[in-house]
Amino acid sequence: MQSPVSICVIGSGYVGLVAAACFAEMGHRVLCVDNDEARVKTLREGGVPIYEDHLPALLAKHRGSAVDFTTDLGSAVESSEAIFIAVGTPQGDTGAADLSYVEAVVSEIARHIHNYKVIVEKSTVPVYTNEWISRVLHRHGVDPENFDVVSNPEFLREGTAIIDFLHPDRIVVGAGNERSANLLRRVYEPLVGGSYYQQPGALPGACSASHPAKLLVTSTQSSEIIKHASNAFLALKISFINAVANLAEAVDADIEDIAAGMGLDSRIGPRFLRAGLGYGGSCFPKDVAAFHWVAQQRGVDFELLQEIRKINETQKDVFFNKVLSALWTLRGKRLAALGLAFKGDTDDIRESPAIDIIKRLVEAGATVTAYDPAANERAKEVLPPSKKLHYANDIYEAAKDADAVLILTDWKEFANIDLVRLNDAVRFPIVIDGRNLYKPQQMVERGFTYVSVGRPASYQAAQGKPRSMVM
Repeated sequence: MQSPVSICVIGSGYVGLVAAACFAEMGHRVLCVDNDEARVKTLREGGVPIYEDHLPALLAKHRGSAVDFTTDLGSAVESSEAIFIAVGTPQGDTGAADLSYVEAVVSEIARHIHNYKVIVEKSTVPVYTNEWISRVLHRHGVDPENFDVVSNPEFLREGTAIIDFLHPDRIVVGAGNERSANLLRRVYEPLVGGSYYQQPGALPGACSASHPAKLLVTSTQSSEIIKHASNAFLALKISFINAVANLAEAVDADIEDIAAGMGLDSRIGPRFLRAGLGYGGSCFPKDVAAFHWVAQQRGVDFELLQEIRKINETQKDVFFNKVLSALWTLRGKRLAALGLAFKGDTDDIRESPAIDIIKRLVEAGATVTAYDPAANERAKEVLPPSKKLHYANDIYEAAKDADAVLILTDWKEFANIDLVRLNDAVRFPIVIDGRNLYKPQQMVERGFTYVSVGRPASYQAAQGKPRSMVM
């Protein structure tokens, strides 16, 4: 390995914390900066504020040696060669990314640049953000010889972010000159050169010393577009298969067979061809909207992006109507909602279809008992417990006396339910599966009426367990 790089990561949110931990794991010296004193205190004391596999172990391994946490941005910038900006870029009212946090950070960085630094966009930003960062630095009087701005987008999936970082499909670096590109090559050399994969305790994954990570160097503009275009294309695949699912259901076809047949085509591939409730989270909704805004600003007609968003929103309506169709009326019904996070293996409820659906069910008069392996506490912040909304500690507590069980998130735990125990718990054995975790025939054989996405409903005569209606 070449000499370690001193790195400053600004922002200890999802991207920043994962990046800081992984850079430390790769052998660099990292200072992670956040202006939230309570969060920094938690991180210094061993707490981990986000749910992510392998992250607690990496932080415990490197905290106080290869990685530390601070609120002192100035000192961190002055002592670092590479400064990674990983602050939030939330969606604004127009669909554009709100870059005010990035601008504020860049203004602060400018006060502490006294020698050459590479400033790296790690946050998801629209094209030409690199130019705006340079302008802000110029306005604050920073010598152009003392900095370069580089784009280095992240391609992380929540739940597998650590492995995605250390075993990436590709590393993209958008740089305007070789000086800055070479510093990023030094940062990622343990992955690109393969030395990381040979070290004791290296986390296993798709890459190896013989098949190391690939690094692509482009212009900054191309790099910025690669990030938005990639997420928009993945969102397109999800919306496309959901639209096909609705057609499949209308003609009594099976979307799982259709997706399998499509995925065998090497030009298409099977990933992201899972019909369900649509996409959510902090990336796809925001990035599709921001990409559309960028196209509009440049006079490019990219209405396909609007259709992606429209199909995604419609999919929640489709699922709600499935519940209504299965139960006739929702007022007075008791429902078990399995899943609150937008996907399995994370506690992230941002833009979660499950949250929207539960809100609609409660508004329609149903009583909902929800359970998620990781997201219960976060969900309570936006959906407080009430007479109509309760939280359970496990699947079977949620399902007790339920008129139907709804599967809203694709947790592995929900794909391995003890169906005999579930049938004993519910009032009526009805499962409405928004993630297609089971085979219809399997559910019918276990005595369930089973409704899923893009497949014909499978009906079983329910043996009711009479009780008084919940009003």
